[in-house]
Amino acid sequence: MEPAARPVLITGCSSGIGRACAERLQARGFRVFAAARQAKDVAALAHAGFEGVVLDLDSPASIRLGFASVLAATGGHIYGLVSNAAYGQPGAVEDLSRDALRRQFETNLFGTMELANLAVPVMREQGSGRLVFVSSILGVVAMPMRGAYNASKFALEGLVDSLRLELRSSGVRVSLVNPGAIESRFREHALQAADAIDTEHSVHAARYARMRARNAAPGGKMPGSLPPTAVADKVQHALESRWPRVRYFVTAPAHVLAMLKRLLPASWMDALLARL
Repeated sequence: MEPAARPVLITGCSSGIGRACAERLQARGFRVFAAARQAKDVAALAHAGFEGVVLDLDSPASIRLGFASVLAATGGHIYGLVSNAAYGQPGAVEDLSRDALRRQFETNLFGTMELANLAVPVMREQGSGRLVFVSSILGVVAMPMRGAYNASKFALEGLVDSLRLELRSSGVRVSLVNPGAIESRFREHALQAADAIDTEHSVHAARYARMRARNAAPGGKMPGSLPPTAVADKVQHALESRWPRVRYFVTAPAHVLAMLKRLLPASWMDALLARL
């Protein structure tokens, strides 16, 4: 099947990783359906030459309508789904309310898997397809002050691993992409999510202040960070390779942390992560 005949739906395309993936895949000849939550972002994507789709992972109705619009445009066919949309709820575990945790899981897990479960029957019927889930190194290694995001990505990894095993004989290939620090608006959005926490009266107030100052510093980059195109490289491979990998790590620190998680005693790993 030629790339031009391969429709791919990508979530979270308003900026960053999703936008980079949309640009890369369109340049490769795929028919790209670029999804975003807000109509203004979808209009901007359409203006840039993509087929824009309004799709809010927090809304089951929006998920169904968005996916249905893709199938209507393609005659019921979809080659690939790149599940990228997510956000990171920062905060110490003891500061996280039930509502904050629920919102984190609604987007990063429940909505993501609800959309995948719409695509799976279509791909089964076709006898082929690619599911690519953009997870995180924090779906493998836990970090302090990132408990909600860690939990959502750990859960995503578990469901995707099970899904991959269940689809072994279906012709549908499933891959996870685990980026480390990527130069995008992700940290900016995470700072906005921090408003859900009463940081001023937390025992971790000083730590929150340091996080805000560090993230607001002009030109500040996380060590070892890469541009979003580094993730697009892996997504492209997962969609085009005859034998896509089960898991793709992105950035040198992500590779190192994943390796150390397998090799080091838990106490040593805890000491290292506390320093980081």
